[in-house]
Amino acid sequence: MKKLICIILVMSVVLSLTACGGKTPAETEEGFVPALDTGTECSITVVGSYDNFEALEAEFDRFNEFYPNVQLSYVKLDDYNNILGTVLEGDDSPNIFFSHTWMMDNEKYDQVLAHMEDLSDPALRLNLDCVRPGLLKHDEEGRVIMVPVFSRSYGMLVNNDLFEKEGLSVPATWSELVTVCDELRKKGYASPMMGYSRDTSSCFMYTVAYPMFVATLADNPEALALANDLDPKAGEYMRPALEKIGQLIESGCIDPAECDKIEDNYTQVILRFFEGDVPMMICHGDTVSGTRKRESQSEAFTASPFNYSFTPLPLTEDGGYFIDSPSVEFSVNKDCNDLDMTNEFMRFLVSTAELDEMASVKRMISPTVNLSFDPVYAPFGQISSERIISPEVLGITDPLTVQIKLAAFRVGSGEMTVDEAVAMYGSFE
Repeated sequence: MKKLICIILVMSVVLSLTACGGKTPAETEEGFVPALDTGTECSITVVGSYDNFEALEAEFDRFNEFYPNVQLSYVKLDDYNNILGTVLEGDDSPNIFFSHTWMMDNEKYDQVLAHMEDLSDPALRLNLDCVRPGLLKHDEEGRVIMVPVFSRSYGMLVNNDLFEKEGLSVPATWSELVTVCDELRKKGYASPMMGYSRDTSSCFMYTVAYPMFVATLADNPEALALANDLDPKAGEYMRPALEKIGQLIESGCIDPAECDKIEDNYTQVILRFFEGDVPMMICHGDTVSGTRKRESQSEAFTASPFNYSFTPLPLTEDGGYFIDSPSVEFSVNKDCNDLDMTNEFMRFLVSTAELDEMASVKRMISPTVNLSFDPVYAPFGQISSERIISPEVLGITDPLTVQIKLAAFRVGSGEMTVDEAVAMYGSFE
């Protein structure tokens, strides 16, 4: 099944590359040409959950080179997921808003989905071909109602200079990881690996377990169907992932007590890693996006900077996985004011050049077919194609994700045994 998925992904990319006379989307993009009156005056608001969004604001500035009288702004909404539906129903509703594929599997967001425009409508002329096909999810009507502007994966920040100082190589397989952790402990590193462990939604246990669970399901379509149906029999397919968490803790690779001292999976994870004494910090790409800005905020890193990278977690003898998932997606409010100019901005934004530029500024993985990597993500560019998995192509649903998320946290925190968690599949809430 995994090989079939990879073949589909490769064929999708090839088709997208050949759709315009054999040229890539980057080659067919001749530069943005305004389609509306450039003297138009209006306001466009984007709302989301980020505290700030400099990368998007830079796009606003570039768009204003074409439309100088269009005022664009970004606004953070507190309690975003719970308040979004109400905001969209208001008189001053936003033009564009953050969205996530898991919203499509949750009836709680039916009100939000009802406001989403069909971005695959040919009349809008959005170049969706520049986006990796595996990141685009279609709804039941075949529409594309959200477009990824960033993608993410799961892995670990690695202090490359520390490895070099200790005369060790960054592990690429499970056995190498166990051996390296043992060597690091002998050299005085009490917890060679660390990660946030206080909350289920972003704990290191989930970051470890999710890629393995997805990979297991990719090998077995019947298992995937059971897992999406929340059938208790699917619990057995979580076992390898849950056992790996236990093995990391029992082998001394990671000390949960030390991880509990980290207060969040973003700023505090980064600042703890920048102390310079953590060889490997388990996290996801959204966390990595904050590293560049926080280099100067860390007194330890400023005093003793070091080279670091984000690498796959080598949890098997064949290495790690690149779980190619959307991070932030944009949807257009079809009921907003100035819809034509809103779609014009989206047409400007959804291009190889602009999406790659935004990813570079934000230090995220670009969603484009071009797959432009920031140097910090370079190790992911070395992963073989059969180990690249797109949950959207595979058909992973959010209820399934909730099960592995909660099971991994309970096992990793010692609240449950692996057997107990396996038996509870479909019952976690």
